[in-house]
Amino acid sequence: MQTVESIIIGGGPCGLSAAIEQKKKGIDTLVIEKGNVVDAIYNYPTHQTFFSSSDKLSIGDIPFIVEESKPRRNQALVYYREVVKHHQLRINAFEEVLTVKKINNRFTLTTTKDVYQCRFLTVATGYYGQHNTLEVEGAELPKVKHYFKEAHPYFDQNVVIIGGKNSAVDAALELEKAGAHVTVIYRGSDYPKAVKPWILPNFESLVKHEKINMAFNADVTKITEDSVIYEQDGEVIEIPNDYIFAMIGYHPDYNFLESIGIEINENEYGTAPVHNKETYETNVENCYIAGVIAAGNDANTIFIENGKYHGGIITQNILSKKQTPLES
Repeated sequence: MQTVESIIIGGGPCGLSAAIEQKKKGIDTLVIEKGNVVDAIYNYPTHQTFFSSSDKLSIGDIPFIVEESKPRRNQALVYYREVVKHHQLRINAFEEVLTVKKINNRFTLTTTKDVYQCRFLTVATGYYGQHNTLEVEGAELPKVKHYFKEAHPYFDQNVVIIGGKNSAVDAALELEKAGAHVTVIYRGSDYPKAVKPWILPNFESLVKHEKINMAFNADVTKITEDSVIYEQDGEVIEIPNDYIFAMIGYHPDYNFLESIGIEINENEYGTAPVHNKETYETNVENCYIAGVIAAGNDANTIFIENGKYHGGIITQNILSKKQTPLES
């Protein structure tokens, strides 16, 4: 068993920022990450461009300098690797936390590789790792995917995208460009306001010129090996289909949070972990959440650009508690 003062679960930008802040203040900190650093960004589509400018994505007082107004996925991967090296963060990569138990004032973490004990715990696991469930017959078929990476394999294939927000529109544009036959099925009556304004005109033009088929007010009702059935304005429609991308959103791993003892409640944004908004401490004493996980199901309130500041707030709270001796 290894004993550490503070453990951060998750090596995304917000988890790394928290680790940097804790290290600056002399807190013995370990980051445990089931993939490698910024694993969620690695799993973004290869063409991905961030919504935010590079300065808003920077952490640890290290400038993120690119020529473009908004950085691309591969530039972010390089940047965050350099930040980790500069600050010499202690990160256990490719190690998954299986269980967390709190006995008295200590957390015991069992991972795929070891057992750890710590006084302070921060969960910064994001929400991208858990996709929302598509509740229709055939949703379990192998052709149904929830993450889009690259368009090339779908050349000349009939592809359905379920959803109408940024990830769906982005995927549709890339797939059409690669020669796929794309249908977007969205239950809304119009494009959401959250869709990036600089990509919507191109998408609308492709729909107008019948390069992409857009079905509003539509719900998928059944998926078969070679077709998709959906209802639109009371009409049942069946179209040939090879692959489906269900881009219907993501959520934190609530089962894992609840296993720690963190309560999950409804709030103004939907479902989210219970926490003090001033300190980011959960209902479990000395257990914090950092980054987008604090917003629960709502991905439009906390981003890297504001979640990166959670670590400094958490660190100050930890420092105030360190003045209290740890009881056996």
